[in-house]
This record gives sequence, structure tokens and C-alpha cells, in this order.
Amino acid sequence: MATRTYYEQSRPEVRPFVPAQCLRVLEIGCSEGRFMAGLKAERPGLYAVGVEPFPDAASKAAAVFDRLIQAPVEAALDQLGDEAPFDCMVANDVLEHLVDPWSVLKRVCERLAPGGCVVASLPNIRHWPTLNALFLGGRWDYTEAGVLDRTHLRFFTRQSLPDLFKRGGFALTACEGINAAELPWKIALLNRLLSGRFDDVRYQQFICVAHRFADSEAPIPQSPLLQRPVAS
Repeated sequence: MATRTYYEQSRPEVRPFVPAQCLRVLEIGCSEGRFMAGLKAERPGLYAVGVEPFPDAASKAAAVFDRLIQAPVEAALDQLGDEAPFDCMVANDVLEHLVDPWSVLKRVCERLAPGGCVVASLPNIRHWPTLNALFLGGRWDYTEAGVLDRTHLRFFTRQSLPDLFKRGGFALTACEGINAAELPWKIALLNRLLSGRFDDVRYQQFICVAHRFADSEAPIPQSPLLQRPVAS
């Protein structure tokens, strides 16, 4: 991850995962609005609503969004009114901070248009440096940022992510690892011998794309990045 704070990150690696046909986008935990500023620059005419609970960040994001709601995610969903339905909801490293991300996803699902999706970045608790510190060093130390951010309330792995979205009413249709760490040679060799069994431990985060169950059986347009099938 870059040394910028959460509020300053523009997350350009996430933008290609937002389907091109999405013209109405809700972003929860939008920080200063840098992600949406980049997306709007690429897609003229996009209408965006942002949700951000922290006043300083929200005041900066207000210049980017067509509407900005300064409130916790759970309260903001009650204030959307006629803004729904949306084509896409974006959550960049937000769901793991929530007490009940499953309920939030259910409520978001109700506010998406047919064919709508969620695009979310989430940390990977099986990230190799975290595993190494726990199993070899006996340490589980919270930090100011990263996988063990002290404000994280929920933790997920590549294998548990489908269940997160399923319980929220979605089918996980794409999942890509980002911010890969180089594995020690012994672990890398073991991974090759086991046909990639530990590929997931390289990644600090996963970018997930999930569609409502009601739409998941129909053909879903995907960007060229979203071709890797997701195991159930």
C-alpha cells in the first residue's frame, strides 16, 4: 500500500472493475472523494452519491459527488430516498470496519437496479506477513493501517469472501488479488509443489465484484479484467 492515509488514496486499481455500463454509483466510505474523482474523469456523465462519516473528509468529497451524505453507512442508507436504484455500489476497504457488513450488503442489495453490482476491496487475513508474524513469531499486533488495522472489526480470507456476499444477497462473480508480497523461497517452492495451494497468501487485498442473486443467472457484462471464474 502507498504511504498515503486512507482518506488520500485514489485507488486507481479498482476503477476498471466498475462495469462500463454503470452510470449511477453509490460509494460508501468515500473519504475525500479521490477514487470517484478519477472514475468521473474517465466516465463523463456518471452520477455519484457518496457516504462519508468523518466531517473533514466529507467536506472535501462534497466537491466531487453529485450528492454527499455525511453519516455512518447504516444511517446514510436510510437517507438515500429517491436516489436509488443504483447501478453499482463501491466500498474500498470499508466492509471490514462495519459491525454488521452482512446486513449492510442486504440493504444495499435492495437499492440496486436489475443487473447492479457491488465492487469492494477487502483485506486478506491470510496475507503472508500476517501469517508469518502469527505462526512463527507468535504476534498479532494491531497497526495504524493495513491488514491488522486497529479499527478492523471483521476479517476475511479468499475462501470466506463468497459467504460474505452470499449472506448479503449476492453471488461473487469475480475476485482478484492485489498488492502481492514476495514469498520466501521455501514457501514459494511449497506453493509450486502443491499446484498453487498458497497463491492467496501473497495478496494483501482482494477486489471483489458481486451481483444480486436475482441477476446472477443472466449473462453479466464484464470488463476484460473479470474473466477469472470464482470457485464456489
